[in-house]
Amino acid sequence: MATTEKPQFLAIIGGSGLNHLTILEGAHRRFVRTPYGEPSCPMTLGCICDQPMVFLARHGHGHTIQPDHINYRANIYALRELGVTGIVAVGSVGSIHPMLSPGDLVVPDQLIDYTWGRASTFYGSEPGVSMHIDFTNPFSSALRSQLLGVADLLGFNVRDGGVYACTQGPRLETAAEIRRLAGDGADVVGMTGMPEAVLARELGIPYAQLNVVANYAAGIGESANGIEFSALGPVLEEAMCKVRRIIETLVGCKAPGQPPG
Repeated sequence: MATTEKPQFLAIIGGSGLNHLTILEGAHRRFVRTPYGEPSCPMTLGCICDQPMVFLARHGHGHTIQPDHINYRANIYALRELGVTGIVAVGSVGSIHPMLSPGDLVVPDQLIDYTWGRASTFYGSEPGVSMHIDFTNPFSSALRSQLLGVADLLGFNVRDGGVYACTQGPRLETAAEIRRLAGDGADVVGMTGMPEAVLARELGIPYAQLNVVANYAAGIGESANGIEFSALGPVLEEAMCKVRRIIETLVGCKAPGQPPG
């Protein structure tokens, strides 16, 4: 008996350096109401190579929402309401690992959560109601494989694996804090991976990250005495060109794991 595979409907969550996607065809915005309040901004729906997708600017269209003030529950719930079958979260990170340099791309396979006070679950809001999920491997292996396969197809060098440390923000870390993260086994540091990843897991949506290394973390390499913010823009701009190519090719695939047609 023949079976029909569910078509892929990916959501891209864009962070610093990726506030919009000009490659979307027929783009239009849709506001989605949720029981958890308003998402960061209206969702942008469109197509790439006739394949539907949705884009969400994590920090709002004007990049005005700080990492610790993002309504993560509303964002992920709204994407679920639209029926997405996977989420690729793009974000800039600082490098802790000595082999990662500004401009490099990373698809992490693990994370450590250092955030606090963020609404990090859809469960437990009512007395006596609780929910435990397996979070041994926080990122979708299938979606990670797709990202890595597309990057390889395009000839881009992307690091396979790594530990993403999620800090509270919005300030950057001290050199001592980065030494602590390094001792804990972290390879990169960002501010938005949690609770995004766990909320997607609770709703059963495959989730993976595609990170761009914007700078060396505090106390490391060129950031030994401080982080030069003026240098971040050109690095992100160049790397995000590769990210857009990866997204375009990934969404244009006929089915998960297949090369673009």
